[in-house]
Amino acid sequence: MEHLASLGVAVTLFASTNIDDIVVLIGLFSDPRYRPRQIVIGQYLGIAALVLASLAGALLSLVVAPAWLGLLGLVPIALGVSRLLAVRENDGEEASTGPASVGKAVAVAGVTIANGGDNLGIYTPVFATSPAPRLVLFVAVFAVMVAVWLGLAHWLVHHPALGAPIRRIGRFATPVVLVGIGVMVMVEAGTVSWVMGWVARG
Repeated sequence: MEHLASLGVAVTLFASTNIDDIVVLIGLFSDPRYRPRQIVIGQYLGIAALVLASLAGALLSLVVAPAWLGLLGLVPIALGVSRLLAVRENDGEEASTGPASVGKAVAVAGVTIANGGDNLGIYTPVFATSPAPRLVLFVAVFAVMVAVWLGLAHWLVHHPALGAPIRRIGRFATPVVLVGIGVMVMVEAGTVSWVMGWVARG
């Protein structure tokens, strides 16, 4: 029963902190410039980084000020703006390969990390009070849930009836969502207030 309870906690923990990732993943799968493997690799890298940061959350909070961490919000903002420009200039650009492919996977990971403020805030205290076996269970469940999230987003985008409208909406809505996520991250971390205060003092 204890293992079942821990399993339920792990699933609930992941789902409640990654609902908004579904929207982002739908937009990425709708973009022909991103190949599925780039999105899969980027999402796993991003979630892995969030889990590792949460495990080291107490130490991280002592070393890095939240306002500095909020600068990660610039990643989704930059990606959103570039996608808005790309939508206006070219509707059918194909995904590239080589170094650019690696860069896109890293960009996906960056968006996942920047959008993970709530993940860090929730995972850190839970991880801190969990014994080692439960932590191992959490990591395993998170790995499976990432695959479920990716599969759900990919299925929605390629659904016979829902796919076409979702792709149309996703191409235009996702850049706006990315910019909004970036702004939210910077505001909640106090980065915007910190920058404004620094400008006022300067």
